[in-house]
Amino acid sequence: MKVLLVLFTYHLSLINSMAQKCHYTREDSTLVVHLLAEGPKDALWYARQLMDRPYVAHTLEVLPDEQLIVNLRELDCTTLVENVTALVLCSQQGQTTFGHFTAMLRQLRYRGGVMDGYTSRLHYFSDWIEDNSAMGLVNERQSDKVPFTAVQTLRLNFMSTHPQAYKALREHPEYIPVIAQQEATLTGRTYRYIPKSQVKNTTQLRQAIHDGDIIAITTSKAGLDIAHLGFAVWRKDGLHLLNASQIHKRVIEEPMTLGQYLAKHPSHTGIRVIQMRNYIEE
Repeated sequence: MKVLLVLFTYHLSLINSMAQKCHYTREDSTLVVHLLAEGPKDALWYARQLMDRPYVAHTLEVLPDEQLIVNLRELDCTTLVENVTALVLCSQQGQTTFGHFTAMLRQLRYRGGVMDGYTSRLHYFSDWIEDNSAMGLVNERQSDKVPFTAVQTLRLNFMSTHPQAYKALREHPEYIPVIAQQEATLTGRTYRYIPKSQVKNTTQLRQAIHDGDIIAITTSKAGLDIAHLGFAVWRKDGLHLLNASQIHKRVIEEPMTLGQYLAKHPSHTGIRVIQMRNYIEE
């Protein structure tokens, strides 16, 4: 029943996408169609097609009104994950047009797949996980067994207490109470995660995380849930992260292991693991 609901909602999103604003370049649409024409591929294949593209923050904040921004030329950690996830889900369903891609991207980026202004965007990644899990598009790995030995309790308020850090909130203070209510709804929810002390080259970790899974790095920074995103890449020496890196200024597979990466960032506490829905196996 959930599959039918997801497909119905997705096709409604595709129809609605024709009437909603979408901002992109010919280069973006051409690349999307080219990639989808390759047939079903996994997340790492798509992510590696975007390697070395520049890291650029705030690419979703370039217009005065909320539109669906499609930009595969410049990426941050969130837009890399969203674009790759949309490509994977479209390819699995044999959907190869740019319209199918924009409908899927909208489904992932906005609450319930409905774009209705800035506050309808899923700004906190925990909200993104919850919404897209409810739609059957992704699934967070949760377990009370090793290596999921820690619990994250959300205490979200960063956006509403730091509105000066967000262009839309500076220009539209009327959005702040809406964001604060969204934060309050999420606050108190708990999720099991893998603490960074457990991110080692172990049998348990290799069983818990697969190539191409979305890695969400948890943080101790007040008011936030997730500090960074990327994709899991297993090598002989352990788990690595393919990400849009602010440090390297581009999309890159980190040369150091994820355990080493986490150790370099004191506020990073561990990782949550999100798997994409696999329609091919169903």
